[in-house]
Amino acid sequence: MAIADRTRRNPARRAIVASVVGTTIEWYDFFLYGTAAALVFPHLFFPHAAPSVGILASFGTQFVGFAARPIGAAIFGHFGDRVGRKATLVATLMLMGVGTVLIGALPDYASIGIAAPILLVVLRALQGIGVGGEWGGSILLSMEWGSHGRRGLSASWPQLGVPLGLLLATFAVRFMDGATSAASFDSWGWRIPFLASVVLIGIGLLVRLNVLESPTFKKVAGSGPVRLPVVAAIQRYWREIVLIAFVRVAEQAPFYLFITFVLTYGTKHLDLDKTELLNYTLVAATLSLLSIPLFGWLSDRVGRRRVYATGIILTAAFAFPYYALLNSKSAGLVLLAVVLSLVVHDLQYGPQASLIAESFEPDVRYSAAGLGYQLASVIAGGPAPLIAAALLTRYGSSDAIALYMVGCAAVSLLALMLLPRRRRAEAPATVRTGDEDLARPAVEYVHPVPAEGRP
Repeated sequence: MAIADRTRRNPARRAIVASVVGTTIEWYDFFLYGTAAALVFPHLFFPHAAPSVGILASFGTQFVGFAARPIGAAIFGHFGDRVGRKATLVATLMLMGVGTVLIGALPDYASIGIAAPILLVVLRALQGIGVGGEWGGSILLSMEWGSHGRRGLSASWPQLGVPLGLLLATFAVRFMDGATSAASFDSWGWRIPFLASVVLIGIGLLVRLNVLESPTFKKVAGSGPVRLPVVAAIQRYWREIVLIAFVRVAEQAPFYLFITFVLTYGTKHLDLDKTELLNYTLVAATLSLLSIPLFGWLSDRVGRRRVYATGIILTAAFAFPYYALLNSKSAGLVLLAVVLSLVVHDLQYGPQASLIAESFEPDVRYSAAGLGYQLASVIAGGPAPLIAAALLTRYGSSDAIALYMVGCAAVSLLALMLLPRRRRAEAPATVRTGDEDLARPAVEYVHPVPAEGRP
């Protein structure tokens, strides 16, 4: 028994490490762009626009990455369900990394004119396609190696890539900002964190190439994968895919206000110090390293939906207090606002991966989960900074932005209530050899289930 347990635990641990390392690198690349879009891209790539228009244009290029994410989910979901989780994740890591390095080497508007923002949009789209294909594979690789009773915790580990990537990106920008003058930072200092991504890519590839394919996918491959998994996923689960996108609205839209738009709002509207805001983000992201797995674990105990719904409700309740704390301009209160913003976010993000993945059967799970997750980028994450910037320009106050956050929460709560429940009927426990998933179905789907319980 002990030998069998160790046989499964070792590849499971490697899968978790590979998922966390890979998602950290990809989110580092993605968040790095968001930080630069708030701080330097407006005047480097849109120098002739009015300040408010330049900010909108900069966040507009950021939105391109969000719009490309469902495309990445469809492309890599196809290969993830047919070829395997591992090989697909190596490809997404390479694509994301190449796009990021090229952004670091991209000439600005003063050097090549209109070609600069055009190329910026193209490279941002490559980033979006890469990260769009990344999420589904990373959480499945970790979750499908985990035990059935701890899937909330297992699937939450790759979610740590978000705070870890945010930490690395914020620290890199903070370090270069402190190590260079303002003119040097705008000229070349901001490029260093982008170019440094090449080192992280090498580390990520080394880790991912040594991981084993998930036992669940081996079972799918053994019985013959679906020929067109994306098409099959839409045919079987179109309702769940759409509802999952809306379930994520209260998590994703406020998140990009909390970590990206706050830099613009704080520095341009409140005249807060950029360095201090970056430091506050570092503190909040560090705490997320604890809260995300904590809430994933909690979802194994009390149910995914209960934890997730609590996060939605607290997001709505926190909207106006959040901006009141920021508007106080008091260092301690601003720090409190930034820290609490990620706590209410993590209540949703911790159990989110398992909530989504368990809604689908293994043969189309990569495609279906990725599509549902990434469609939220088009309706929530991408537009959020643009909408917030437009509301601030129109009304000159944070109240309209807070109301927007409350509206996002209302949409998500309704979608969560409508999302079909699926009960997992597990086979009796057996010796964990690492191959038992090849001998029996991993999940039996029964719908509907009237009583609250684990999804």
